Amino acid sequence: MKIRYMYQLLISHVGVSILAIILLGLLFVHYMEEFVYEDKVDELTSYGEDILYDINRGRTGADLQPYTLILQGRNIDFSVFDNEGRVLYPVTGEYRNPQLTEEEWEQIQQGSKLEITRDVARFDQTVSLVVLPYFEGGALAGGILLVSPISNSAEMISQINNFLLYTVFIALASALLLSYVLSRFHVNRIERLRHATSAVARGDYDVDVPSSDFDEIGELANDFHEMTVKIKKSNEEIESLENRRRQFIADVSHEMRTPLTTINGVIEGIERNMIEESEKEKGLQLIGQETKRLIRLVNENLDYEKIRSNQITLQKNTIQASEILEVIKEFLVIQAEEKENEIIIDSSEEVMVYADYDRLIQILMNITKNSLQFTEKGQVWLRARQQNDAAIFEIEDTGIGIEPEKIESIWRRFYKADLSRTNITFGEFGLGLSVVKRLVELHDGTIDVKSEQGRGTTFIIRLPIQ
Repeated sequence: MKIRYMYQLLISHVGVSILAIILLGLLFVHYMEEFVYEDKVDELTSYGEDILYDINRGRTGADLQPYTLILQGRNIDFSVFDNEGRVLYPVTGEYRNPQLTEEEWEQIQQGSKLEITRDVARFDQTVSLVVLPYFEGGALAGGILLVSPISNSAEMISQINNFLLYTVFIALASALLLSYVLSRFHVNRIERLRHATSAVARGDYDVDVPSSDFDEIGELANDFHEMTVKIKKSNEEIESLENRRRQFIADVSHEMRTPLTTINGVIEGIERNMIEESEKEKGLQLIGQETKRLIRLVNENLDYEKIRSNQITLQKNTIQASEILEVIKEFLVIQAEEKENEIIIDSSEEVMVYADYDRLIQILMNITKNSLQFTEKGQVWLRARQQNDAAIFEIEDTGIGIEPEKIESIWRRFYKADLSRTNITFGEFGLGLSVVKRLVELHDGTIDVKSEQGRGTTFIIRLPIQ
């Protein structure tokens, strides 16, 4: 059977309240009854001691008449009896001298007073009874009996019980109302969490759940909010990866289709004798170039995957920075001349860097190639300097530059600065800079780029000296 949490809370709160009120009520009633009856006994004892004081002073008979008048007004009767139980001073009320039990006589003979808060055995109604013994010459001479019906006390207790009953009803009503409000409040908080959970299950991560540190529900809301933020972030990453995967497939297909189409066209032309003998050598050279282009594409992809998955091991050594820059210039000088560019080296022989030689060549080669591709009739500076415990490489060109909003995108795989240009002039595959950044990170270094559109770009690489 399903019971809503709201009713569970309500039943538990009201149940605890009822149990607590009943227990407190019973304890209060018992205490009040004992208090009222004990107070009556104390009153009888006080009057009895006053009478006993006068008897010890020799006052008897008519001398006790004032006490009779006073006690009748208090609905109290008293009598004085001797050591054999005979009445010495008669009671004017309806009560008679009780027949005390042997245990009670023994208690009186021992000099102890007898107090009975509620006696129902010797009278037609329940009374409070007190017996005070008095002695002459060390022997029991008699005693004073004071009797008072407890009807007045019972009426007082009944009034208290009625008042307590009204209080209980008011307390229960208040507890019920407060329990409902509190239960509704907590259930509403849980309902908000449940609705938010349902929204997340439907794929909606833009949920807002009020949170606090007030209690466990508030902490649960905090945890839920953090969970949705992380799920949303993960979902965005997954979506981004999926988009990149689709873009990767499209880019690879596009990059491979062009050389494959060229190779296929040249081969068909040779097979069908559609190409003259004088042009066949050029066709074969074109096949070779396109084949090398495909090989570079495959190698760059394999290299990128190895670097991304940390499957390469760096062999680090202390290397002279100027030597590396000279190697880069020697490799790319012809490519620079083709576009009428000048490569300028600015480095002292004292600058050293702690890196993997081949991978450092790959880093600087990729960036320098990139600078040459986007520069025409300009300069490319290769600088190296030492700053504190790091070697800083700067590759600056006077090319077309990069738009500020696109600077962060250049590190993405297959990104091209100009997507409308897919020829070699403006970047072959778009893998170079993504590989560069990962290699720099593997060297515990950093790479930054500064660019102003139309005025060139500067790549700044910081690598540790040791």
